[in-house]
Amino acid sequence: MTYWWKNTVIYEVYVDKFAKNFRGMTEKLDYLKELGIDCIWLLPHYPSPMVDGGYDISDYMNIRPELGTLDDFSNFINKVHKMGIRVIIDFVLNHVSIEHPWFKEASSSKRNSKRDYFLWSETGKEFSLAYNPFSHMTEGNWKFNKKTGDYYYATFFDEQADLNWDNPEVFSECIKIIDFWAKLGVDGFRLDAVGHLLKREGTDCRHLPEVHQILKKLRSYLDKNWPGVVFLAEAGGRYRETMAYFGNGDECHLVFHFGLMSYIHLAFKRNDFSILKKIVNESSNIPENCQWATFISNHDEITFTPLDKPEREEMVSWLDPENKYSFRGGRGVSMRIATIFRGDKNKIVDIFKTLFSLSGSPVIYYGSEIGMENIKLDKKPIDSRKYVRGDFDWDEADKQIKDPSSLYNKIKGIIFGRTLNSR
Repeated sequence: MTYWWKNTVIYEVYVDKFAKNFRGMTEKLDYLKELGIDCIWLLPHYPSPMVDGGYDISDYMNIRPELGTLDDFSNFINKVHKMGIRVIIDFVLNHVSIEHPWFKEASSSKRNSKRDYFLWSETGKEFSLAYNPFSHMTEGNWKFNKKTGDYYYATFFDEQADLNWDNPEVFSECIKIIDFWAKLGVDGFRLDAVGHLLKREGTDCRHLPEVHQILKKLRSYLDKNWPGVVFLAEAGGRYRETMAYFGNGDECHLVFHFGLMSYIHLAFKRNDFSILKKIVNESSNIPENCQWATFISNHDEITFTPLDKPEREEMVSWLDPENKYSFRGGRGVSMRIATIFRGDKNKIVDIFKTLFSLSGSPVIYYGSEIGMENIKLDKKPIDSRKYVRGDFDWDEADKQIKDPSSLYNKIKGIIFGRTLNSR
C-alpha cells in the first residue's frame, strides 16, 4: 500500500508573507510546482489578533480578512489539487485567543455554559510543576481574569487561553473544525503544541499518557470519515518522547523530528556526521504507515532542547555568540539557514543535501531555497522569532530562477533528485 505522505516534500509558508493573500498564493503556485514541492503547509490563516503570529485564533472556521475569503481559499485548494499538490493547514488544539467567542463567554461569568471549555483556578497555584515554554516572555501559566476574580490557564502567551481537553465538548468542537476544513479539501492538519493538551497535578504537563488517548480517538474519527487526510504532530522534545505520537500507527501519520534537526546542526558544527547515524538508527523503528517530517529550520527557532545541556550551550554559543537571536533563555536560536552559514551557498547546499539524504518527508521553510536571511530590526524584539518571518524576496527568486548556478537551482536539483529516487 502506498501512502502519499511518505517521502513527500513539504513547503512551510505564510500566505501573507509569500503572496499577500490567497489570490496571490494561487497565482504563485507555478513557482512551487517548478521547485518540486509535493505539499504546502500553510501557517495559520485564521482570523486572529496576531499576538502570536496567528496562533491565537479567534475563529476556527474562517479566513483572516486580509488573506481573502473562503471562496478564495476554495479556489486555491482546487488549483493546488489540479497541479497534484497537497495542502496541510495548522490546527491549534491547545489554546484559543482570548478574543475567541468561547473565551469571551467563559470569562464573563462563572455560570456561563462555556466555562468548562477552559481551565480555572481560585488561587493560581495548581500545576506548579508545569512547563512554561515562554518563561522569558511571560510570568507564569495562570492569568488573572478581572470579570470573575479568578485565573485562567495559558501555556504560552497571556492572550492564549488553554482549552480543557477533559471536557468532551472540546473534542466535539474539534471534530466540527476538522469536518469544516476537510470538506473544503484540505489534505492534513498540523497539530500545534499537541504535547501540552492535558494538565495533571504533580507533572510538568507535557506528553502525558492521556494525550495519546485523545489522539487515538481523533485518528479513529479521521480514518472513518476522511481517509487519506493526515495528522502531523508538533510535539517538541527528545525523539523517544516524540516517537510516541505515532502510537501503533493509530495516532499521527507524520511527526516532526526535532531531535534529528538538533543533531544535524551539531554534526555540521563538529564536522562529524557519525552523530547522525545513531539517532537515525534509534528512531527508525516506526509504524509502516507513518513517517518522520524532517527539517533544518522553521518559523519558530532552531531548538536544542533535545540535546544535553553541554551540547546545547556549545551550539548556542557557536551560532549566536552575541546573543542576538537566542530564544527561550538560550535553549535555541531564531535563525534562518543562510544567516547561520553567512550566505555561503556551498554550505547551504550541503545541509540541504544532508536533509534530503535522510529518511523522512523533508520540510523546507519558505525562502530557504533562495538564501533568505534574518530580517534586520532596529531593536532586538522580546520574541526573537520575528527575525525569521520576513516577506518572501520575489526579485531575488526571479533572478535566481534564471541563473543555472544559483542556490535556487541547486536546491531544485536536490529536490528532484530525491523525488526521482523515491519513486
